[in-house]
Amino acid sequence: MIGSTLRNTNLRTGRSFDLGKMNLRQLWIAYLTYPTILLYIVLAVCSFAVLGRNFPGIQPTAIAVGAVILVYPVTWYLLHRYILHGRFLYRIKLTAGLWKRIHFDHHQDPHLLDVLFGSPLNTIPTIAIITLPIGYLIGHVGGAAAALGTGLVITCIYEFFHCIQHLNYKPRARWIQKMKQLHVLHHFHDEDGNFGITSYVVDRVFGSYYGDTRARPRSPSVFNLGYDTAEAARYPWVMDRTGAPPRDRPDGAVPRRNVT
Repeated sequence: MIGSTLRNTNLRTGRSFDLGKMNLRQLWIAYLTYPTILLYIVLAVCSFAVLGRNFPGIQPTAIAVGAVILVYPVTWYLLHRYILHGRFLYRIKLTAGLWKRIHFDHHQDPHLLDVLFGSPLNTIPTIAIITLPIGYLIGHVGGAAAALGTGLVITCIYEFFHCIQHLNYKPRARWIQKMKQLHVLHHFHDEDGNFGITSYVVDRVFGSYYGDTRARPRSPSVFNLGYDTAEAARYPWVMDRTGAPPRDRPDGAVPRRNVT
């Protein structure tokens, strides 16, 4: 018996999956049946099949795979920090809905699985744009296929650990505990730091790493990413789609009081 958290679940959207109320076993079931993850797996298998038919050799393949592994965390960091946390997308009517879907909703409700995973309409073209040119320059069609397949596999790994970071579960491995702690700080203390998912090396290089709450004060925009009620009044398109003003704390949270 899976439990009440997974009952009456819509597998197409995953809207009944609340990671804050799930255990590790329930996550595995949700993750391995989630349509977006299944699509990534199918596309990765297809990519490696293309690689098999256009194999450029062991060395070009290994270089293409290694290049994607190195480039991926840097690219994710830049996208996360400067696009997903940028304030320009919600100020344009045509892109406000995109920003809402790809990141604002996730910070408003960090435990909701259907907004934790990006929409394939956005993620797959992004993965392809990043990986295909790298692979093609190294090994033509076969190299491009190897790079794309690697990017899809890395994305699946990222998404699983991202789920772990929002799951009601304490990992046994200390390195996963630390990874989770750093991501929780990003969501509940100060969003302008710890942009990595599985690695925070790039955060250290760019100076956005912090290890605990003592390192910096709590951000007032950690849940709304700067899209507060004043911004919503000026740029109402995200609020119109949400149907409610932006929240500055999770549902059920007690408002912070000033201590005198």
